[in-house]
Amino acid sequence: MMTVRQDVHSADIPVLCQSCEARHRGVCGALDPDQLVALSKTSSRHKIEPGIELIGDAEAIDSYSNVLSGVVKLTKGLSDGRQQIVGLQFAPDFLGRPFKVESAINAEAATAVSLCTFPKATIDRMMKESPELEHRLLKQTLNELDDAREWMVTLGRKTASEKVASFLLMIARNIDPTADPTAKSATFDLPLTRADIADFLGLTIETVSRQMTRLRTDGVIRIENNRHVTVDSLGRLERRSGA
Repeated sequence: MMTVRQDVHSADIPVLCQSCEARHRGVCGALDPDQLVALSKTSSRHKIEPGIELIGDAEAIDSYSNVLSGVVKLTKGLSDGRQQIVGLQFAPDFLGRPFKVESAINAEAATAVSLCTFPKATIDRMMKESPELEHRLLKQTLNELDDAREWMVTLGRKTASEKVASFLLMIARNIDPTADPTAKSATFDLPLTRADIADFLGLTIETVSRQMTRLRTDGVIRIENNRHVTVDSLGRLERRSGA
């Protein structure tokens, strides 16, 4: 993986930050122009290919990242080698866990991913200087906790059909950070294989495929090339998700 360090900035907002979604909706939105300039001097942009590990379980944490585009897959492993997908991250999520010295999960690029990475020491220092930054990080952590609780309901109480619909709805609402949040429809490529979707939902591959076919037959989704999904009515998909 080649790292390209870009240190171009202006006296106001760094050039690289001006069009960055993480600056507006992510943790960097808590920083003032001077802090953004200081952070940009230590940051670097990376483009990661699918399947590349970003963080290893029990790995020492020396940097954090903002997800700029793509989907990151979070997994937990067992001693016998089995793994469980425990979450997905999208732009402009913050990748890494503050206040910890070791990672407790594996993070892998599920799709091509673009990251803006900065040293842990820089963020730790800025958190002490900026209560708003610390507040943003806490808010994201609490949002992830809420999402995890919602997903527990999906896994524990929903039918197979509702699980697959819930997964598609989550992808439709999160995969494109520039999409209009009030949009009634969505188009996207599935970021996970059928096997990974089955793992994430606690279903078999055959069940996932069967439920996808059912949603397509009922006109809730359209699928091209086995991956490209079009949802003409997010409201209808939401009703099928049991929400």
